[in-house]
Amino acid sequence: MNKISALACALLLSSSLLAQHAPEKRINRTLITNKIYDVGEERMTPEKLWALGRVSAEGLSADGKSVVYGVSNYSLGENKSEKNLYVVPVNGGSAVQFTHEAGAESVLQITAAGDVLYLLKGQLWSKPLSGGEAKQLTDIAEGLENVKLSPDGKHILFSRPVLVNTYHSVDKYADLPKSNVYIYDDLDYRHWDSFNDGRFNHPFVASYDNGKIGEPLDLLAGEAFYSPQAPFGGADDFAWSPDSKAVLYVCKKKFGKEYAVSTNTDIYRYDLATKETTNLTAGMAGYDTHPVYSPDGQKLAWLSMKTDGFEADKTDIVIFDRKSTRRLNLTASWDGTVNSFIWSRDGRKLYFTAPTKGTVQLFEVALTPSKKDAGFTVKQISEGQFDIGDIVAELDGQLIVTSTTLTRAAEIYSYDLKKKSLRAITTVNDAAYAKIAKTKVEGRFTKATDGADLFSWVIYPPNFDPNKKYPTLLFCQGGPQAATTLGYSFRWNFQLMASQGYIVILPNRRGMPGWGVKWNQDISKDWGGQPIRDYLSAIDDLAKEPYVDKQRIGAVGASYGGYSVFMLAGVHEGRFKSLISHCGLFDMTSWYGTTEELFFANYDLGGPYWDKANEKTYTEFNPIKHIDKWDTPILIFQGGKDFRVPIGQGLEAFQAAQLKQVKSRLVYLPEENHWVLSGQNAQVWQREFFGWLKETL
Repeated sequence: MNKISALACALLLSSSLLAQHAPEKRINRTLITNKIYDVGEERMTPEKLWALGRVSAEGLSADGKSVVYGVSNYSLGENKSEKNLYVVPVNGGSAVQFTHEAGAESVLQITAAGDVLYLLKGQLWSKPLSGGEAKQLTDIAEGLENVKLSPDGKHILFSRPVLVNTYHSVDKYADLPKSNVYIYDDLDYRHWDSFNDGRFNHPFVASYDNGKIGEPLDLLAGEAFYSPQAPFGGADDFAWSPDSKAVLYVCKKKFGKEYAVSTNTDIYRYDLATKETTNLTAGMAGYDTHPVYSPDGQKLAWLSMKTDGFEADKTDIVIFDRKSTRRLNLTASWDGTVNSFIWSRDGRKLYFTAPTKGTVQLFEVALTPSKKDAGFTVKQISEGQFDIGDIVAELDGQLIVTSTTLTRAAEIYSYDLKKKSLRAITTVNDAAYAKIAKTKVEGRFTKATDGADLFSWVIYPPNFDPNKKYPTLLFCQGGPQAATTLGYSFRWNFQLMASQGYIVILPNRRGMPGWGVKWNQDISKDWGGQPIRDYLSAIDDLAKEPYVDKQRIGAVGASYGGYSVFMLAGVHEGRFKSLISHCGLFDMTSWYGTTEELFFANYDLGGPYWDKANEKTYTEFNPIKHIDKWDTPILIFQGGKDFRVPIGQGLEAFQAAQLKQVKSRLVYLPEENHWVLSGQNAQVWQREFFGWLKETL
């Protein structure tokens, strides 16, 4: 269930174009321009990539003059990350390191008195923003997670895992402490990368007095429900009412098979005085998350999807007005999907981010309808060749945000609402990028097989010479409804790929948000259809350029992108010389029988393999059914703890390729899940990735 940097450069479409529906009619090619960001001579390498600082926005001082941010630095030698906090003036100036303790500090809040409250190793600490000694406020054996202090400072809300069901043998049979057996009678027996041991994260409320915590009250006592959501929910799933009399928490109150096939999370209100719980989103069927009160406390906003079971449905901003007791969908008539939002300081509008035309930009929506009984007006307020990630805060005439490009990791910026420009506040990685050779990024349009305009980003090698020929990579995005924009990834890094001498093309094929709701939804139940044709159209068009070596074209991707590579292996008709699939779906039948979030499989594939209505999914759109045409060298990565695309998918594909005498290699990562999180494992991944390309392309 979402980072950023950049120098603005014109790219996007005006907000008026959003009102149109056909993607091919909303594109103004004159606004797609090139931008070269780097000025050095060294090429990006895996080691240089992992040496970059990873910036996170943590908070703004009460007077709006300083930003507190985190920087995580990874030590490959120690194979671990270290995060510290820094303070920098919003209007320019030198950054000062604020914390030095070992561990990862995360800011909880910055008080009006100028104290920074932060979590470190599960305990709450305080330190004056102006400097001085840090003070440990709590010392709780179980530790604290996902903490929210009440506005009046008298209560604390946090989460901790609670043993509810005895699935694990050591919990079920106390006399067998050395056993290691799991026993289940229902689904939701494993999720993402861990088996369900019977412990569920629950929200707790307790009194709080300067670090002293009273007896915690479990708001879900005895219930086998998760809050925050599993596996990636956090403090954003919690909120305090402005009067400190109630807490809100997000929860999907379903169990077993019902839990596995549903996305129906709701927002619940717990009244501290009456101890009563109320479902604020009753009757709303899809995801309802991220509750945030307006500055005056009279309205509650949250992110909402309509359809139960469809995790990639259009995300809207819904508000509840306490005076009128009405729910209002502010973005219902807007042809897009929301990433995240904040309230404006005056409470009259909301600022939000959303994908659009291959980027993620800033938008605003006013709470007053444009006309009586008409919809609310959504305005795009930023445009450029960059992504906007988090919106940290609003100041006078500016928004504090994070931003990235394909060649710049996240930094913190001020976005001037009048000048429509970004100004860097942090410069953590400037010195590193100053040494990195130039990388060109440009937008490109292709006619798809159905006549639609298909947009792609193309990244060129340093010192690109159009008179030379270059090996070229088609990147197949995962998701499948994930946008290919200008985000900066430490796993699939296109600057790194281009720096090794490859042209890389990133098509915004069917299924990606940012090109209208229909375009986003068109991939569901059509995985092996138009989206695959879009990939072939994009690479065929680029291959017409004289600088593309048509004999040295490869396709790479992960998750749905890995599925795409497996599909392309059987239908590419000689286009590709080398293929790489990471945690890809190879046999849709066995995948349906082993993946954990069945709501995703039911919606996107149509349902189970035994239902004849879904036959096309498990035959024509099933990579294993095209194995007879496999003849291209293929590298297969597979995580041992990947329960989204379980290990059998990679093993089946590798075994089939081997038995067909297709040159193939399996890279098995036993401790990794759907991603590669260990620094040293990531170095092995990169070496095998580029080693395979050097060997086969």
